[in-house]
Amino acid sequence: MEDLMQKIVSFAKRRGFVFLSSEIYGGFASCYDFGPLGVETKNNIKRLWWKEMTRLHDNIVGLDAAILMSPKVWQASGHLTAGFSDELVECKKCHHRFRKDLLKEEKCPDCGGLLTEPRKFNLMMKTFVGPVEDEAATTYLRAETCQGIYVNFLNVLQSMRQKLPFGIAQIGKAFRNEINPKDFIYRTREFEQMEMQWFCPPKDADKFFDYWLKERLSWYYKLGINKKNIKTYEVPKKELAHYARRAVDILYKFPFGWKEIEGVHNRGDWDLSNHSKHSSQDLMYFDEGAKEKYFPHIIETSVGADRSLFAFLCDAYQEVKGGRTTTTESAKELEIMLDLDKKIAPVKVAVLPLVKNKEKIVKKAKEVYGALKPHFNSQYDEAGSIGRRYRRQDEVGTPFCVTIDFDTLEDDAVTVRDRSTMKQKRVKIKELISFLKEDLEK
Repeated sequence: MEDLMQKIVSFAKRRGFVFLSSEIYGGFASCYDFGPLGVETKNNIKRLWWKEMTRLHDNIVGLDAAILMSPKVWQASGHLTAGFSDELVECKKCHHRFRKDLLKEEKCPDCGGLLTEPRKFNLMMKTFVGPVEDEAATTYLRAETCQGIYVNFLNVLQSMRQKLPFGIAQIGKAFRNEINPKDFIYRTREFEQMEMQWFCPPKDADKFFDYWLKERLSWYYKLGINKKNIKTYEVPKKELAHYARRAVDILYKFPFGWKEIEGVHNRGDWDLSNHSKHSSQDLMYFDEGAKEKYFPHIIETSVGADRSLFAFLCDAYQEVKGGRTTTTESAKELEIMLDLDKKIAPVKVAVLPLVKNKEKIVKKAKEVYGALKPHFNSQYDEAGSIGRRYRRQDEVGTPFCVTIDFDTLEDDAVTVRDRSTMKQKRVKIKELISFLKEDLEK
């Protein structure tokens, strides 16, 4: 499995999905840049999540809160206390540092040296606002996006005239000063979250917890994740976070083991009651039906956008010995195919002239490419044999290749090749856009 991990990391760089940040300077502390195909794939995942939450469910609205907030927010949330700290140990020999809870033995995993006694290490990233770097100017890069939702609860409730139950969704960057970032883009210091906070009456919290857990699992299945590679883990009570009444992790089987890609949490009234206490603002909700006032309970669905991208890449990555095309040059090669769901694929259609030395074919191919570009993320490729071009597109998950050949000049039709089935179909150019839209939007 370690070999598979190395292959995926290498593939991600070679095909423009993920680059090491600041690579020309040797890289920087487990930070990564998403390349041309990576940003398209990640944006597709985010768009699909946003559509699922805000358009396909009732009573969920969006928010984009600031990354920098008053330090009082983090004091109220518990992030500046021991509750948001990891236990850190340091090797006395090589001076490498590790999270104590991730160590399997009481010695350095790198050199076998003795370890120091554990000490608390806060994960918040500190910065300063204004020209003077003193305690009064201290603030923090947000460690999670949900706090921006909680402090805007009243604003959304009143401006959108909401009634319980309702949800607030947000996508945004978060930052944690991880002691041991590792496993490529799985655990990093800068990451992107897709979170939805569902506010509901206390008596309905258990019902909605089960509902949202089912809905979130269904989302992964609809986007093609192999059910054998997904499972849930009920977090034992003794391991629950300080705010949680119940938590279930959705795990994916990565090359390095089963790891969390999403969490569904019953946060009770911990967040709103604490922010109400620390801010002196009344964040209670008056239930007109029950004629009572209470702090809404919160069911949270928290997804790592980067982790989801990584899971989709791992799930889609396939190696086909002998190749999938019928050309002689591919018969002895190992072909890679990225069997991504069409909705996630970074490039939807590639336009390929059968040959590049026939002016009329190239001209017609560029006309078709120009017509498709406003509707789909498309690529034009005329370099190399047609078989090699097919394989280049298979490798990045392109669902359809459109080939312009000699017959096109006579019948004004093109050959559309399906990546997954390899079936080919002749389609009139005037019908091509509607044909592709119908299939891609299924």
